[in-house]
Amino acid sequence: MIEINQITTLFLAVALYLLGMALINRIGILDRFLIPAPVVGGLIFAILALVLQTTGVVEISLDTSLQTLFMIAFFTTVGLGASFKLIKMGGKLLLIYLLLCGVTVFMQNLIGVSLAELFGIDPLLGVMSGAVTMSGGHGGAAAYGQTIEELGITSAVTIGMAAATLGLICGSLSGGPIARHLIKKHDLKPAEGEIEEYVEKDEKPIHERSFMVQIALITLSMAGGTYLGDLFTEATGFVLPAYIGAMFVAVIVRNIMDRLFPGTINMKEINLIGDISLAIFLSMALMSIKLWELAGLALPLVGIVIVQVFFIILFAVFVMFRFLGKDYDAAVMISGFLGHGLGATPNAMANMGATVNKYGPSRTAFLVVPIVGAFLMDVVFSAPIIITTINMLK
Repeated sequence: MIEINQITTLFLAVALYLLGMALINRIGILDRFLIPAPVVGGLIFAILALVLQTTGVVEISLDTSLQTLFMIAFFTTVGLGASFKLIKMGGKLLLIYLLLCGVTVFMQNLIGVSLAELFGIDPLLGVMSGAVTMSGGHGGAAAYGQTIEELGITSAVTIGMAAATLGLICGSLSGGPIARHLIKKHDLKPAEGEIEEYVEKDEKPIHERSFMVQIALITLSMAGGTYLGDLFTEATGFVLPAYIGAMFVAVIVRNIMDRLFPGTINMKEINLIGDISLAIFLSMALMSIKLWELAGLALPLVGIVIVQVFFIILFAVFVMFRFLGKDYDAAVMISGFLGHGLGATPNAMANMGATVNKYGPSRTAFLVVPIVGAFLMDVVFSAPIIITTINMLK
């Protein structure tokens, strides 16, 4: 056995991310489906480890103890992006979209758990094929998978990563065609007099002092979240992962800072820290998965994901589209919903971008979907529903 220490594991995670980036730039299908660079690089390493292990050449052991730190940091940056000012601008349509996403999260968990029991596998693996990965993507798979593995389900991260990849591809493939179908069927056109697009702009250059302030706010939220998680678990008996506690604390910190010290939060720097943290934690999660544990679960996993995809598409077309107003903005939002409902917010933005490039602008969609998909859905619905489900099944 080859044992790779903590620092070398960190280097490998960064190197595999860079390898993934290079391959995405050269292989069109990876770029077209928006496969994350850490997923590409990490899976290459995982496949190599699988070959070496199954052929009896050598077994590789990685020290991924830093993965938790980067995971908590990423979710904290998500919480720090939850400005009430953005939420207020979305108005009634944002609330409707958020509530419908909440229904989706609940149904995804119900489908995952029900089909897992039908296939005779652990229902916690059904959770990993539900909202954790369909709405949470690879980040959710790595984060919640770690929590479920601590409950004794050794293949949770592996299952989650596979489900997230399948969902991401389906979300990328379905968003544009479904939006096109709705636009053509109902002869939809962009509305005149749309609201002005609101984007948090931070033109200030990155500066050492400001950067350290952002790190201080992130680590403050992370520290507060760990204590919150411990207190919540002691009081209720429910497991509240540290990254969820940190995200909730970060939301509070963000809006207190906006009220008392406006301008202190620099989202350019926060997002940079978040992107780096996500890249490293995902790369570590992917490179350390044991693919040989997936063999006996491949058929149930594919079956669950197929049902999830059909549910999301039917819900989007026959329910969500109607509640959102059956207009052009609704059709564009549907393309985004299929992106983050089966993958991640970047998928949603790519789907909507492709739609508006062909049919015309929808500033409303570009205001509502990122706010809900990037943080509101996680804070309001995903985290509470997923955590409750895990605790009910543990």
